[in-house]
Amino acid sequence: MERNELKEQELLDQALSFIENKQYTLLKNYLADQNPADIAAIMEEVEDKDIPIIFRILPKDEAAETFSYMESETQRKLIVAFSDKELREVLDDLYLDDTVDMIEEMPANVVAKILRNTDIQTRKNINELLKYPDDSAGSLMTIEYVYFNRDMTISEALDRIRSVGVVKETIYTCYVTQNRKLVGVVSVLQLLTADPQTKIEEIMDSNVIYVHTDDDQEYVAKQIQKYDFLALPVVDKEDRLVGIITVDDVIDVIHEELTEDVSKMAGITPNENSYFNTSVFQHAKSRIGWLLFLMLSATLTGMVINHYEHLLVTVPLLYSFVPMLTGTGGNSGSQAATLIIRGLSMDEIQLKDIFKVMFKEFRIALLVSSVLAVVNGARIAIVYWNNDQGVNSILLGLAIAISIVFVIVLAKTVGCVLPMIAKKIHLDPAIMAAPLISTIVDACAVLIYCNVCIIMFDNLL
Repeated sequence: MERNELKEQELLDQALSFIENKQYTLLKNYLADQNPADIAAIMEEVEDKDIPIIFRILPKDEAAETFSYMESETQRKLIVAFSDKELREVLDDLYLDDTVDMIEEMPANVVAKILRNTDIQTRKNINELLKYPDDSAGSLMTIEYVYFNRDMTISEALDRIRSVGVVKETIYTCYVTQNRKLVGVVSVLQLLTADPQTKIEEIMDSNVIYVHTDDDQEYVAKQIQKYDFLALPVVDKEDRLVGIITVDDVIDVIHEELTEDVSKMAGITPNENSYFNTSVFQHAKSRIGWLLFLMLSATLTGMVINHYEHLLVTVPLLYSFVPMLTGTGGNSGSQAATLIIRGLSMDEIQLKDIFKVMFKEFRIALLVSSVLAVVNGARIAIVYWNNDQGVNSILLGLAIAISIVFVIVLAKTVGCVLPMIAKKIHLDPAIMAAPLISTIVDACAVLIYCNVCIIMFDNLL
């Protein structure tokens, strides 16, 4: 067990011990020294009746931060248990984007209770954020940022930070506007090291990197990753500053996109809920679609085998190598597809590079297949030297070696081309991953192998 897991288990065991013995004062003192994220993890593991007890003994500011780290199901349980006064206190200390994220995951009756306990302006801001498309920059942003007028002095800007900064999501990067339009950006470091009477416009950086409200969240994540920003401004169609996206939200996006890609690559419909918070029926529903498609598409391989039935019946020994060839081909294609999908998602590979990629994968395939062909060909020639079907083991090894070379070259070509085609037609390249590629390569591998064998063992047919 890793160190972090041991620490989490130790925290949980100690907290459960205090709860079981109703030692709430000791529990309060114990939790006071813990990180809010760790406290949230503890609350995921305790019984439902103990969740409100733990939450209510936390200090007000720590309680709100802990709440933001909780899974949506635990948040729902707490909200149902809250009085209106308790709920208002939590909502007052939550950042607006965390409130919006929470609302998006809650059932209608819980949402109604949340909105009922927010003030008019907050409700208006929440509704404004909720109208943006899912997975867009607008749905991800927060409107809690610090901005200045370009005519302000450094001294006035610092005074503004002191007065409003405590309720803003970040103060390390501040923005400069004119008639609500974004015209510059300035850091706190610049403010602290400049002359207090200097105008903001004299030290601001007017070359601002920003995103639009309708930009995809994956593009936002790439921009923050590329420029190493702590926050990124979001503007509307008129270039008016409407919000910012902070790096902690982008980490969530990267995690979400990674989960989605891994699910698609495994032939599973993506699901935002955790494994244990997803019902058995939902798990089955997310998997059965792809399994049905792949099962039916595997009929193609069966048709190829039936077409060459005379070959495999005449020389049964040949059939024993089909699984090895299809498995090798599928694995080779999956290797290529995985690297290409990653390259496309990281913008390391562009669609214009398709022929460059194909040529590189072709050379890789030749090197890999040559090694596998020699090793396998030699092994088969030795192991099957004396066989009862009258098959020349040297020719058999040569047939397998030749088939391996052609199958791997084909598999790696398919593995690199399909994700790029998907990208070209605006599909997620991740869907062109292992299951689909293996199905295509299996049929092609059998086709190649059977034709090579017909040429090599013509005298036996």
